[in-house]
Amino acid sequence: MLLEVCCGNRQSAINAAAAGAQRIELCRDLPVGGLTPSHEDILYCKEHLPLQTFVLIRPRGGDFCYTEEEFDTILSDIAFCREQGIPGVVIGFLKEDLSVDVDKCRRALKEAGPMQVTFHRAFDRCKDWQAALEQIVDCGFHRILTSGQQPTAPQGADTLAAIVKQAHGRITILAGSGVGSDNVAELIRRTHVDEVHASCKLNGDTSQTEEIKLIMSKLVN
Repeated sequence: MLLEVCCGNRQSAINAAAAGAQRIELCRDLPVGGLTPSHEDILYCKEHLPLQTFVLIRPRGGDFCYTEEEFDTILSDIAFCREQGIPGVVIGFLKEDLSVDVDKCRRALKEAGPMQVTFHRAFDRCKDWQAALEQIVDCGFHRILTSGQQPTAPQGADTLAAIVKQAHGRITILAGSGVGSDNVAELIRRTHVDEVHASCKLNGDTSQTEEIKLIMSKLVN
């Protein structure tokens, strides 16, 4: 069982490393759901922190239906991460009818090359998660970040358990949103997810070392 710390700024990433976290999702502007971080912050984490850095690639808030111009920006950011040796990126693309945009997914995965690729919580907006799961697996993604199509993962626990069952080990299921030290053990027990994702913020906008350590202490195999 692994905790991925969602880090909306550089200090959060530094705190995650100090707490002994194995992996972070680096982004900025968490109030809008997270956007692509600066190249400077990406390189800082790669060069100075002893943990895996996955980078959120999202050029704007709102929906996940991107114009070709926006998608070109996404491909450019993915290429930057690949060229810099970043281990993973986090992406997601939908069509207007809230189905997975398989064409954009395949093009982005090709650009990512050897990197690990997570399909983010755009999954939770899909109108048919069972069909979306099969498309995401077929595209070749490595994991799905999801709250079980509810505002928080604890609220979506029953659906998360169903997602894990359908995935059947073909893809990693990463449970995120509303995950904290007070509920993580019960969430894992109920859902059997593979990994958990949390911002570990008790107050303010920065991940806190104490909360990261506390969540990690409650992870079960």
